[in-house]
Amino acid sequence: MREEGKNNLKWPKMVVRKWLNMKSGTDKFHLDYDTKVFRQRMRKSFSGDGHCAVVPEELSEEWLMETNNENERPGFDQPVSSSLNLRMFVGTWNVAGKTPHDRLNLSEWLKTKPSSADIYVLGFQEIVPLNPGNVLGPEDCGPASKWISLIRKSLNGEINSSKIDKLKPHKYCLAASKQMVGIFLCVWVREDLNQYVTNLKVSCVGTGVMGYLGNKGSISVSMKLHQTTFCFVCTHLASGEKEGDEIRRNLDVSEIIKRTKFSHHSSTQPDSILSHDKIIWLGDLNYRLASISDDTYKLLQRNDWQLLLEQDQLRREQRAGRVFEGWEEGEIYFAPTYKYLTNSDCYVVQMSSTPKEKRRTPAWCDRILWKGQGMKQMSYTRGESRFSDHRPVSSLFSVQLCI
Repeated sequence: MREEGKNNLKWPKMVVRKWLNMKSGTDKFHLDYDTKVFRQRMRKSFSGDGHCAVVPEELSEEWLMETNNENERPGFDQPVSSSLNLRMFVGTWNVAGKTPHDRLNLSEWLKTKPSSADIYVLGFQEIVPLNPGNVLGPEDCGPASKWISLIRKSLNGEINSSKIDKLKPHKYCLAASKQMVGIFLCVWVREDLNQYVTNLKVSCVGTGVMGYLGNKGSISVSMKLHQTTFCFVCTHLASGEKEGDEIRRNLDVSEIIKRTKFSHHSSTQPDSILSHDKIIWLGDLNYRLASISDDTYKLLQRNDWQLLLEQDQLRREQRAGRVFEGWEEGEIYFAPTYKYLTNSDCYVVQMSSTPKEKRRTPAWCDRILWKGQGMKQMSYTRGESRFSDHRPVSSLFSVQLCI
């Protein structure tokens, strides 16, 4: 009975911590293994003059990274460059509080074929329903574990655990993952790159109920790859399509930038979002169309996305200098990503059977922006999975690193 009483006390304590935005392990995160483990798997190849080079046990063509000025991947006889280019895949998906089933195929979204990226940054929103129990109570980590399993299977292929050599590294490993209520961010890197990932830090900011709870807000991951610092910011901003709701979203962005802090032991390491070399901001930003009329629905029927985008709140607010000043976003050539009927290609607004209070005007809620030099966007697309009422969005970047 005494032990049961202790457990009963945990829930109200957690609620108080969440309401007061007190730190309770918010800077902790999950990863596959420490880089020391990887180094133990490396073998040394010695030359006759006593010099040595450390290489992975299995070299593949993909392991050799693109140099700054060459299109072909270099061999060992070429001089070492002071910079290199990597491919970074960034994806965001609001999954509407649904737990994935084992047969959910992520390959179309992650674009693992015909070629893969070197780094995968994947952000989710609403991996659990945003009900009072999940917002105020203990974290439900079950859905996050299932997403991790599906992503690992998609990136590394089907693996028979009974036959695989336990010492053989996977193609990709989890560098960091973190959940805050329904927001979930995970970063994956090629395992031969993992030894160069250092200074991993996580910061969570709640902007939901009372301006502090985690039903809305951000998870940010700070890391250093070789000599380049990265910050990945996964967000779920204020919802609503009433006039003036875009101001709440602008305020969320401002609060996240102001309140996100990384605790480093060295003063030379970045302690805020904007102090990093390269920054990616992804998520359900929830910006809608600024004005809605009969013409809006005619444009939807004609698939005239460019004219519809003239009403996009995010672009209007950005041009006016009220949010994301100095940030970049690629051209959008895909249909609005929200709101669909589940397991359907129909927008909710198109169905007369949908109650009026539940109808939503289609909008580009799910976005990816970036800031920093040495990043070139190679693609900006959406996936077509019907799993959620949102379509997933992805972007592929060529990223220049200092080594």
